Amino acid sequence: MLLGWQEGQRARHSLKVAEEHDRLTIQQMKGQEEVALGTVPAGTPFPVEIARAAEKSFVVLELDADEVISRRMTVPAQARDLLPGIVRNQIERLSPWRASQAAYGFDVRAGADATSLDVRVLITSRAQLEDACSRLGALGLRIDRVVAGKRLADAAAPVTLWSRLADASGNSLARARWMIGGLIAATLCLTMSVSVWAFMTAASADGESDDVAARVAALQRQVRGTLPQQSIAALAPPERAWALKETSPVAVVVVEALSRSLPDTSYLTELNLDGATLRLVGLADDAPSLIALLEQSGHLKDVRFFAPTTRGADGRRFVFHIEARVEPHMKVEGG
Repeated sequence: MLLGWQEGQRARHSLKVAEEHDRLTIQQMKGQEEVALGTVPAGTPFPVEIARAAEKSFVVLELDADEVISRRMTVPAQARDLLPGIVRNQIERLSPWRASQAAYGFDVRAGADATSLDVRVLITSRAQLEDACSRLGALGLRIDRVVAGKRLADAAAPVTLWSRLADASGNSLARARWMIGGLIAATLCLTMSVSVWAFMTAASADGESDDVAARVAALQRQVRGTLPQQSIAALAPPERAWALKETSPVAVVVVEALSRSLPDTSYLTELNLDGATLRLVGLADDAPSLIALLEQSGHLKDVRFFAPTTRGADGRRFVFHIEARVEPHMKVEGG
């Protein structure tokens, strides 16, 4: 497709070189019109203006009639679509050269009746064709197509015998396909790499945003934890819930602290935790000593008796009534 597009672009500006014995006639093609640019002897360098025009043009070489032989064959009309294969199979029989040594083309006309086609095959030697292209190449002309022209008997239009596009080697086309395939694969890999990088970058940015939001929320809750109870009551319900959670003691922590602080000879009969106020009722051998033990726990402050201490029913232990203020548990640092 790429080579065909390149040939089509260059074919917009065509230059035809016709061989006639020892002369070369150069014509410029403008649509269907032919404008003569000049005639030079074979082997003579072209004028500067012709050489410049040839550099930008699609150059067609029209062989002399003496260099082309014509053969005819008749085929059924239904075989029109199969003509290229039929001619290729018959070229060995029609040509004085081997198939690999011949360059050929054909045109088709209606046969004597509607059921047949008259096929005219024009053949030239590939060695002769390559020699002509080499001679013109030495003069600065790059031949793109070789035709057998209208000067041949009963030729209605030029018949292509050879073209640079059709003669492109399989290796050249394979290399072109590999290059195009490699370019497509590289583009896909680059696209996938950029997509993965963008996805990972976006995920990292989202993670950082979530982390920053969590830290901001933690700081806000810590600030709310230092607010007085009146300010906490004025907060919105969600914020008030967080503030109360931060400032309220945890019952599990309080019970654990009491189990560590109270001696084995004392036990509790009542425990009441109302906000930050803790009230304890129980029996102990030495009730006054409990005040110091509870304050040393690190979780209770302002420990005092809120009712008189009396002797128990057994006459050995004392019934105590202690009240204390519970210190808030550790503040939550994360979200």
